[in-house]
Amino acid sequence: MGRDFADKLARRQLYSHVPEAEDGAALTDYLAAHFSRFDRAGWNRAVEAGLVTVNGLPALPGATVKRHDRVGYWPPETPEPDAELHYRVVYEDDSLLVIDKPGNLCVHPTGPFFRHTLWHLAGSRYGEIPFVHRLDRETSGLVIAARTRRAAAAMDNGNTPVRKEYLALVTGDFRGRIHAEGFLIRDRTSAVRKKKRFVPADSPEGESVRLDPTAETAATELIEESHVPPDLTLVRAILGTGRQHQVRATLHSLGFPLAGDKLYGPDERLFLKIASGSLTGDDFARLRFSRQALHAAVLEFRHPFTGETVRCESPFPHAEFGF
Repeated sequence: MGRDFADKLARRQLYSHVPEAEDGAALTDYLAAHFSRFDRAGWNRAVEAGLVTVNGLPALPGATVKRHDRVGYWPPETPEPDAELHYRVVYEDDSLLVIDKPGNLCVHPTGPFFRHTLWHLAGSRYGEIPFVHRLDRETSGLVIAARTRRAAAAMDNGNTPVRKEYLALVTGDFRGRIHAEGFLIRDRTSAVRKKKRFVPADSPEGESVRLDPTAETAATELIEESHVPPDLTLVRAILGTGRQHQVRATLHSLGFPLAGDKLYGPDERLFLKIASGSLTGDDFARLRFSRQALHAAVLEFRHPFTGETVRCESPFPHAEFGF
């Protein structure tokens, strides 16, 4: 493991690169504008305490920043929320890893999570491994990581498509098969900016959405797998495109919301309550489960160097959801 990466694992650092428009700004003004943790006076104290760096060196009081400077901040260590800290490697060679992660584990550091992330856990064992794609914290299942820069570039160049299948436990009586082809657009009726809405291409709205430059094409094959009394269905989702929230938003818009989903489930206000930690027992009863019931079950791709077909599978965690 390289010394630089070992340092990254040892302590969390937040950083930002100075754009041309802010060349010459006072360091504390720049920090106050880009990090909401402190006001200008608070950042002055952080600089004096040695918690701020510029291009890897301790920042000096009264400093200004230049274009392309890397401004970093070492936040104080705080206890992290609980997470599921186990994972399983299902494929490994000198170039790539395929890892089966549990629900309730972030892939990358975010919010209060740093050591309680797959990045930190697997990085402590394998060294720096860029992840080829991401899964939401609450989504369990398979994710690909590269073990070398060459492998990361090969998987990211568009010449190595990855076939993905998910298993989703939804509310409602889903029957048969649906080819959901259309667009993902921002849900402007939602108070949550990142929430999306699926619009079928062959619908009247789809004709107008087609001209929206912000709309993302989305194609998902949805197939009935099994029924879970009294009112749940396990659905297989085969992705034709790979968009953020694609499966969740598509199922929600079709009337089959994902069980346990705080954003695309029974009431998005439950998502807004997460930040304050104010979800109640009654809220969880409405959700049915403590996390969204989405699982990345199949990854298949052609190995960029050997040419072999790599197919990895992970079974749906039935016991976790009580069936």
